[in-house]
Amino acid sequence: MSDTWAWEYDPDPEFVIGGIENLAFIAKVEERADEPVRAAAALYLDGTKYTGASPRMQEETIDASGMFVYQVIPRHQCVYIRQVSFLGL
Repeated sequence: MSDTWAWEYDPDPEFVIGGIENLAFIAKVEERADEPVRAAAALYLDGTKYTGASPRMQEETIDASGMFVYQVIPRHQCVYIRQVSFLGL
């Protein structure tokens, strides 16, 4: 287990973003995913020792073109992107 915070697609990129062909939108999702990672790293200074319940899933909007759903798991020191929705705008 790494000692730095990161994000990843859960269960895998094909499941979460498969079928979305707009690479610019996917790049925005991945760039925006860095924000909850930084916030979680500041909130859970040593996430591996966290013993409370994991936070609820949250949503992040990308312009008017779509959104993604993520969950912070402090013990894994990871933000898991669970769903990405592209509206095609």
